[in-house]
Amino acid sequence: MALRLFNSLSKQIEVFEPLGLREAGGGPAVGMYCCGPTVYDYGHIGNFRTFVCADLVRRYLAFRGFSVTYVMNITDVEDKIIRRVRETGKTLREFTGVYEKAFLEDLATVGCRAPDHLPRATEYIPQIIELIGKLEQRGVAYRTDDGSVWFNISKYRACGCRYGVLKELDFENMRAGARVAADEYEKESVADFALWKGRVPEDGDVFWNSPWGEGRPGWHIECSAMSMAVLGPSFDLHLGGEDLAFPHHEDEIAQSEGAGVQAPGRPFVKHWVHCAHLLVDGKKMSKSLGNFFTIRDLAGKGYQGREIRQLLVSSHYRETFNFTLEGLQGARTALRRIDECVQKLIELAAGTIADPDSEFIGRFTEAMDDDLNVSRAWAVIFDWVREMNRTLTNRELTVGKAASAVAAWDRISGVLGLERPVESQAPAEIFALAEARVAAKKSRDFARADALREEIRLQGWVVEDTPKGPKLKRA
Repeated sequence: MALRLFNSLSKQIEVFEPLGLREAGGGPAVGMYCCGPTVYDYGHIGNFRTFVCADLVRRYLAFRGFSVTYVMNITDVEDKIIRRVRETGKTLREFTGVYEKAFLEDLATVGCRAPDHLPRATEYIPQIIELIGKLEQRGVAYRTDDGSVWFNISKYRACGCRYGVLKELDFENMRAGARVAADEYEKESVADFALWKGRVPEDGDVFWNSPWGEGRPGWHIECSAMSMAVLGPSFDLHLGGEDLAFPHHEDEIAQSEGAGVQAPGRPFVKHWVHCAHLLVDGKKMSKSLGNFFTIRDLAGKGYQGREIRQLLVSSHYRETFNFTLEGLQGARTALRRIDECVQKLIELAAGTIADPDSEFIGRFTEAMDDDLNVSRAWAVIFDWVREMNRTLTNRELTVGKAASAVAAWDRISGVLGLERPVESQAPAEIFALAEARVAAKKSRDFARADALREEIRLQGWVVEDTPKGPKLKRA
């Protein structure tokens, strides 16, 4: 079976077929772009649902034999950032650098591999200016007296191009506006949008020289310029949150294809994937409701990045997901169950190397090929865990079969980004408590042994009795 994904452009599930080979050797090349963070604050759990989804897509494409070039931008100039720079008195780079560093740390915390390219908007001003110039030459952009440049939707449509390919727009009944200067504007507004914003006093030192005077780029044009500069004028896959489909991604398509840089018959992007919204406790996330969480907030509550990731990859990317702290507890339990099973398999395999269990991998692949159906994939995984535990308990599993099972899980966990945790070495004081517990059991002081087990648990460790003696694991 081939990988099939829902394409927001066609509004249907399609076989994923890249535009064509770009590299000699290896599997089919895929150019993939995901709208990254706007670095004006710490990223919240809703942002990271999209970033984890993109990481999952990238990993699965590699698993299926594609050669992926993954680009995620850093938006380091736009309205909110300029406002915060003005309020703090910092330079643009001083301000954004703090949150960019935090984002990359949080990305690693939830097990996302670093993108191949992380372009910053401020590093692509020449490419942005060049792209705006092309739009102006083709008559779909115009200047105003304040030094701004605008995209002309009416002229674009008059050229035979369609505005409203990701979202059906009713031009007769939707509220039309002459122009919208804000980077983020009302979803019901069909209006000319800013490509370049002439400098105003509130911008302070945040400006660049251009053929139209001092100013800065609009948000939408940044992603078009960065993605095409790295991946070329046409590429295979563009991801983002569903809230970006209109107007941001719609505007990306219009200004990218309006510049006429694609080869005849080639689109700006062939396949669009959008991740659904995340709710927290059934409600839209809001600081006023007390349900607003960053990755750092959750880490402060004692949750590990691997647990956060497991919860985020437990539901289908196109389904609105309800995030709860109880769900995180469930993720912790699920991972512990898997880890304990895999550890027993590792001990039985005793270093034996074997080919991965093809049946297990085949059932997982069949589920994931169906538009990344993680619900089916997790059902496959937990059926496998139950079967492994049964055969382990009944001593029906050979060393070779155990090694094959471990190899299969390593491949599957690599797709999910839930690789086996590195065993933590318990500190000396915890070892001392474990040894005291062994001594208490030998002297048949079981009340003391139970008290020591509880003390070890409160310190964040679990003591497990094995034929080779007690084993300490992180709780």
